[in-house]
Amino acid sequence: MQIKKLLAVALAAAMTLSTLSTTTLTQPKKASAATFTNLNQKQMVTAMGAGWNLGNQLEAANNGTPSETAWGNPTISANLIKAVKNAGFSTIRVPVSYLSKIGSNSNYTIDSAWLNRVKEVVDMCIANNLYVIINMHGDGYNSVQGGWLLCNGSDQTTIRNKYKACWKQIANKFKNYDQHVVFESMNEEFDGTYGTPNTTYYANINKLNQIFVDTVRQTGGNNAKRWLMIPGWNTNIEYTAGNYGFSLPTDNYRDSSISSSEKRIMISVHYYDPWGFCGEESTTATQWGSKATNSSKVDSWGDESYMKTNFEKMYNKFSSQGYPVVIGEYGAIDKSSIDSRNTACRADFATKVCTYAKKYGMVPVWWDNGDTNKYGFALFNRYTAAVTQSAIIKAITTVYPKSSSSSSSIDTSKTYMLKNVNSGMYLDVSGAKAVNGTNVLQYTASKAKNNNTWKFVSNGNGYYYIYSQLGNGSTFLLDVANNSSANGANIGIWSNTNCNAQLYKIVKNSDGSYNIYTKSSGNKSCIEVVNALTTKGANVQQWVYNGHNCQKWYLEAVN
Repeated sequence: MQIKKLLAVALAAAMTLSTLSTTTLTQPKKASAATFTNLNQKQMVTAMGAGWNLGNQLEAANNGTPSETAWGNPTISANLIKAVKNAGFSTIRVPVSYLSKIGSNSNYTIDSAWLNRVKEVVDMCIANNLYVIINMHGDGYNSVQGGWLLCNGSDQTTIRNKYKACWKQIANKFKNYDQHVVFESMNEEFDGTYGTPNTTYYANINKLNQIFVDTVRQTGGNNAKRWLMIPGWNTNIEYTAGNYGFSLPTDNYRDSSISSSEKRIMISVHYYDPWGFCGEESTTATQWGSKATNSSKVDSWGDESYMKTNFEKMYNKFSSQGYPVVIGEYGAIDKSSIDSRNTACRADFATKVCTYAKKYGMVPVWWDNGDTNKYGFALFNRYTAAVTQSAIIKAITTVYPKSSSSSSSIDTSKTYMLKNVNSGMYLDVSGAKAVNGTNVLQYTASKAKNNNTWKFVSNGNGYYYIYSQLGNGSTFLLDVANNSSANGANIGIWSNTNCNAQLYKIVKNSDGSYNIYTKSSGNKSCIEVVNALTTKGANVQQWVYNGHNCQKWYLEAVN
């Protein structure tokens, strides 16, 4: 379905930089994460929630040379990624093409600047606690200049060697990232002709998927544990779930800590049915589903029952066997300028995809190509990061409601040790001094003591006081120095002053950790360990949210 990738993005060039500069985000000091949380199938699907594609950017290319602005989109900004997070998405799929960025030497060295740019974009996502799917995208197209990852290529030995070398480099680049990074082996791989798959070419796809799994696993680090995505023929549901030649790769190099009863392989499919409504640039099929009011504008196939049947196939074949399914792309182009009912029908389509995806344990990822014009897929304006299709986003987030927009419920009957996700050390009152102004830092702990245990008390309005258990356990609170809203404001303890300096919003993350937002900063900043240090005695401060693990805490109940 190459057409959706090549839609022109004719956004206004007059957008001013000042629009973006007012909301620039602080980037994380360190985006890679040594701590890896093993999520099983259900946990991973739940954590990934609903996703969004950063399409027509890092896979865009001119004359075989990738460039993120080649197809009319602006340079990817942190503001855009933050907007996607704020809209309620939990996952971003980052399509990447390599093409001429791969050297012609025998090692097939990927251009370091290009790989570093991929990392920068991934880091923007990680900074917002998003899951990130990184793939190899346009390299497998017969229709793309410089495409080489061809299942119908004449020299499969060279293709496989090149593919292995590339994935080894990509995997090594991200080997220390935590479970938020997912690799996808390729995209819409087929011979370029529609219809029943060629069995020889399908076998070549299976071999490439096996090379991908083996290569990534053998780079070690967290790659031995992370979830990996593989597609069948053209990511087509029928050709993947049906008897056409798809085979699952073995996973022989997986980390031994993962139970043999669990899988770490996901299946990648796309869903654009019916194409007349979803992708065909015509005035014929502009309506779909229960919101359609004119049957002459509805395609003759691909209704809701068809969708349900196809998703059920993927469940029976894969999800029910422990292999999560990711609908890596779905969507419908904007024909609202042709038919006023189109927006409602597109929203209905999104609702139904998400509803059945959730029912059958799948992750839906909307295709967004950045085009906000007629026939575009975009949900956001990439120049301003503004939402352009609120009805569709609402349809998606109604099925997958935001989980981090409000405080999480804490059991106030318990006391807790607060363990920093990045360092593994605990929030501690220095010297165990029950005195106003005593500093708070991180320290090792073999057992719970009054200086490293805390109790949460609700104020009844969505915020918590956090009491140190020093003294009588109800005198000294975690406190932001001088009720400051500034980055770097110190954290200590102080008796109750009835001000925002001692109030916190507690937000649970998908990995079970929590961010502790300070009311004194207007809920913009979190309690963190300075500079992501992992040393004993490192100070604790307030800093604007950036998604790094030094800002995340596990709450370990001690009673």
